Amino acid sequence: MSQLKVVLVGLPGAGKSTFGRILAHELNVNFLDLDQLIEEKSEKKISDIFSEYGEGKFRDLETQALEEVMQSDESFVLASGGGCPCFNDNMSLINQLGISVYLDVPLEEVSSRLYHSKASVRPMFEGMDAGEITLKLKNLIAQRGPFYEEAKIKLSGSDFSAEYFVSELIHQLKTQS
Repeated sequence: MSQLKVVLVGLPGAGKSTFGRILAHELNVNFLDLDQLIEEKSEKKISDIFSEYGEGKFRDLETQALEEVMQSDESFVLASGGGCPCFNDNMSLINQLGISVYLDVPLEEVSSRLYHSKASVRPMFEGMDAGEITLKLKNLIAQRGPFYEEAKIKLSGSDFSAEYFVSELIHQLKTQS
């Protein structure tokens, strides 16, 4: 393989970072987290960027970081932010320069993960109960689903192990190239 640029997309809590790390290890490439790259570059936490400058500024920084990483000469697995594919034509850029993978995890599963994780890690869901999280996710999937559906590969389900997920993805990547 020359360069392998795999970009994971999906709802917050779908497992982009968790599976991204495992997949990168299996493929023997770097794992990158887009939010982390934005924080390093701006020297600010994502939540601070939102509160100080608003979502518009954050989305601009996100697109800049995405363009830089997609144009790099290295192979990688990238966990994008949940909203990344939906702004500034980012999904087109991802599909043009890499292999997009939609982690389509059932809403109930994602809701449960978010409810049981530390809400402070995800400001969007802070202080919400399980019902409010599910409602928020339903709204997000209604807005973002059409962008996620543009992914080159779609992996669906919730009862697979990380190993199954990775082997299935590797199989699909091989049939794509």
